[in-house]
Amino acid sequence: MTVLPLKNPKSAAHSANDDVAPVQARFPFAIVGHVDHGKSTLIGRLLHDTGSLPEGKLAELKAASDKRGGTLEWSFLLDSFQAERDQGITIDTTQIFFATPKRPYVIIDAPGHKEFLKNAVSGVAQAQAALLVIDAAEGVREQSRRHALILQLLGLRQVAVIVNKIDLIDFDEARFNKVAAEITAFLAELGLTPKAVVPISARHGDNIVARSAETPWYKGETVVELLDGFEASRAATELPLRLPVQDVFKFDHRRLVVGRIESGRLKVGDSLTFAPTGKSAKIASIETWAAAPQIAASAGQSVAITLDDELFIERGMVASHAERQPHLTHDALLRLFWLDSAPLEPGDRITLKVATSEYTVAVEGIRAVIDVDSLERQVADRVGQNGIAEVAVRSRSLMAIDLVDELAKTGRAVLVRDGDIVGGAVILGRAAEAKLAEEPRLLFSPNHLVSHAARTAANGHQGAVIWLTGLSGSGKSTLAMALERELFAKGRQAYVLDGDALRSGLNNDLGFGPEARAENIRRTAEVAKLFADAGLIVITSLISPYAAEREKARNIVGGNFHEVHVKADLATCEARDPKGLYARARAGEIKNFTGIDAPYEVPEAADLVIDTSATSLEAALGTLVNFVEAVSTGSPSLRNALS
Repeated sequence: MTVLPLKNPKSAAHSANDDVAPVQARFPFAIVGHVDHGKSTLIGRLLHDTGSLPEGKLAELKAASDKRGGTLEWSFLLDSFQAERDQGITIDTTQIFFATPKRPYVIIDAPGHKEFLKNAVSGVAQAQAALLVIDAAEGVREQSRRHALILQLLGLRQVAVIVNKIDLIDFDEARFNKVAAEITAFLAELGLTPKAVVPISARHGDNIVARSAETPWYKGETVVELLDGFEASRAATELPLRLPVQDVFKFDHRRLVVGRIESGRLKVGDSLTFAPTGKSAKIASIETWAAAPQIAASAGQSVAITLDDELFIERGMVASHAERQPHLTHDALLRLFWLDSAPLEPGDRITLKVATSEYTVAVEGIRAVIDVDSLERQVADRVGQNGIAEVAVRSRSLMAIDLVDELAKTGRAVLVRDGDIVGGAVILGRAAEAKLAEEPRLLFSPNHLVSHAARTAANGHQGAVIWLTGLSGSGKSTLAMALERELFAKGRQAYVLDGDALRSGLNNDLGFGPEARAENIRRTAEVAKLFADAGLIVITSLISPYAAEREKARNIVGGNFHEVHVKADLATCEARDPKGLYARARAGEIKNFTGIDAPYEVPEAADLVIDTSATSLEAALGTLVNFVEAVSTGSPSLRNALS
């Protein structure tokens, strides 16, 4: 990447120290488009007409043009490589510091040549807005469409179109309108609406800083006015915390966890959860070198923190606040740009790099290849060079990822094969969920030859799910097992799905963070539904702390779902502590323990509430047995009496 710090002595927003102003303070926008459509010329002319060229730069530019025997070429100002000047194309991604009276900018000049698409992608990924440059004479070309698609895929929504070389068509309004209509229609198919379509001549300066007398029919903004109208994106500090761990250093008696905060903010005393392990600890300090101690830090800052617990932490983990963690998954659906000359095929193994994390993933399938001209999703068994596709990948290790629509910065990834960068990607979601949403895959409900009525008649009761929820130590498991025994003695078909038993088998791959708990509930509900459909009375005994997840379980099971709140206050549960878990949680040995450092949301409208702190086991069991008899045999009077 080439960086050109350019001065603007005429700009009120510029100062003597502007050469060293931080890049983060500037509004970054990209200039993209087909090769030879005049991107570099536009930037050169823009800098010249706003008085932004350093002293002597114009003379250097004229000398370079004279040496090659041609007219003055504004693009030579930016094309920093000899190969670029000789071929007349931009290879490198160039960043130019620039300012208008309103604010400072970073101009990202992305190469338009097909062979250097990788550089264009890396440049655009840093932008908040983009100008798409199109030659008025040539019109919309393949790379114009490809670059527009890249803008959409990278999540850029602030886009404007610059129709350059309007002088080559004699400032013809009809021709301009035709080009503008074509590119506007294409962008609309991508869900993008250009802020403006501006006719310019970069070579002569028309409509760049001032309106041109050559286009009296154009009443819109100049390029500078257009730029000043772009809105800065939401401050990253207001987004969920993401601190990818870069390294862990041992310094005297301290272990320093080092990384750059990509979004959000943190402070001393905050509890951090490290994905994908789910381990938690509080920030003991934010270390500094030869400076006053910090108590807080935010997005864009590199930090070294110490923790109040000696957790095993390594590069690639992601620190967040417990309530807004990354998604944990083994599979992902990517929309990618493939840059390698060797195609990407199902079964290939590549490395997915997300911030400091690296996951070895296998390509499970190519969902679709996107046709750049028509934007149609096409079936394909490989992705060729410069292809854009949606691909499902799977990792044997658990991945901590964000979706690009939720957190753009950590929802992007780099693809690596054999040590070389071979593509870029955005993360759309979990592959399995996307597959179910997009492809029904010809799944049909089985036509059982044994009806529900026949099962009810044979069993003497209906199938039902009795969902016991409450704090650890409230008596859920004790009641569940006693209920199973009583129902069995009455000839009922009953079975307990216990939370610990499920986590030892079906759900042994899940942790205890909010997302893992949600998946634990979902799987349990799906199993319970099948048992209930078979006519069994299913008794689930899970803490299930979140009301939203219990509601999802109710929606999965349907009308056979009955929520029972096994109630006991925290002091009572902690005094019982049958498994010694509260003591370990208080000692800091267990993190994310419900009631201690993780919440329990009390049911607001449970079908039955049993307060075990005020009721004997025998009385509680009697109430529960009567309730189950009512809901499983369809006795409305008994059910109403109990509720």
